[in-house]
Amino acid sequence: MGLRIALIGPGDINFHFIELLKLPQEELNKNIFEISEALKQNKAEIVIVPDKGICFEIAKKYREFGGKKVIGSVPVSDTYFGIKHLLPCMETKIEGKKLIDEIIDTKTWYQQDATHCLYGDCVLLLGKSLGSIGELSLGFYISKILAKKENLAKKIRAGRVIPFTAIIYNPFVKGQSSFEMEAYIKKSGGRCFYVNNAGELKELLTKLTKEYNFKKR
Repeated sequence: MGLRIALIGPGDINFHFIELLKLPQEELNKNIFEISEALKQNKAEIVIVPDKGICFEIAKKYREFGGKKVIGSVPVSDTYFGIKHLLPCMETKIEGKKLIDEIIDTKTWYQQDATHCLYGDCVLLLGKSLGSIGELSLGFYISKILAKKENLAKKIRAGRVIPFTAIIYNPFVKGQSSFEMEAYIKKSGGRCFYVNNAGELKELLTKLTKEYNFKKR
């Protein structure tokens, strides 16, 4: 069994990558291609919020490459905000097959933001938008608490087999995360790694997979 990786990143691709980071479209596309290929080659499962953005684009390419499994974390039971805007992405098909293999009902949007990162052994940060920073911070902050809640305990992977791990993809961020944030990640029992390209991502995933497989569930 391979790693499961929760993807987080900006929803507004044009603003974050083209306008803010000044990445040429060709370079952005190349990174999406190579990240997706690295995830597929590692036989990793991925967890996304099925909504427009960088994570969705990578999930589609990952599926095209024959990726193992795509899991959607979705507040299906939310009656206040609802999930109507997610339905087009949830129903997306790649080569005749549904993009999303499995849905984890996170109940409400508040629980969604707080728990999304917990459904992976690792979190892959693909850009520091307000949403992704919030998801990352909440995930590590409450990972120990939510792991004890019976209604979600069976779905949570964070910290179960390997230390809960954050991987920051440097080409998609400007500057490393703050000293304070890393300190709190470590305090929660987690780890933080930086990769400079998809090749380094693949190497790290291979290393973590060996560590993961070394331990029995």
